[in-house]
Amino acid sequence: MIGDIGDFVGRLKAVLPARWFGDTTPILDGLLTGLAAAWTGLYGLLQDVAAQARIATASGSFLDMASADYFGGALPRAAGESDAAFSLRIRANLLAPRATRASVVAALTNLTGRAPVIFEPLNAADTGGYNSGWLGYGVAGGYGCAALPFQFFVTGYRPNAAPVSNAGGYGIGPGGYNTAPMFYASLENVGGAVTDSDLYAAVASVLPTASIAWMNLSN
Repeated sequence: MIGDIGDFVGRLKAVLPARWFGDTTPILDGLLTGLAAAWTGLYGLLQDVAAQARIATASGSFLDMASADYFGGALPRAAGESDAAFSLRIRANLLAPRATRASVVAALTNLTGRAPVIFEPLNAADTGGYNSGWLGYGVAGGYGCAALPFQFFVTGYRPNAAPVSNAGGYGIGPGGYNTAPMFYASLENVGGAVTDSDLYAAVASVLPTASIAWMNLSN
């Protein structure tokens, strides 16, 4: 690991034969300092390139470009979203299961923190059977329907996002301006950033081909 220019100069001098130079080497030091200044800049640039080449360590516009590369316009950065939160969301979507019931549950749960309720008219586990003892006729559950192939119903729940607790208005506590405890909030601290469109898009992104999800969103 190379630090500042002085460290680089020391590393360069260490590989030169000591018998070539005396104890005081102002000309050599000047020459090596010039080389070190250029090389430390290049080394720093290479470190930045290495960091931006991986989603886990990328930042700024490089994260936005990675999202566009993998998802097109389906996964934009939310208003006020930090690099760490956006990076985590990109990686979660890259590794998310697809084209299964579990993938729909995971997509909505990851986005809202609340698991959805899914009902498949052709799934006996959801519809039960007549006199089956569970989810049957007259028991909590739903009626099956063979006329709805490759279709299912999703009740998704909006996130229970509350505004920051330590923020208040001017002169109003707790946390208002000039009122202890003081707290300044940015957009990423404020709840409610997940929109209904985000929920619809999350399900559409993992939906099996040629299937239909009927969605109902609730608080």
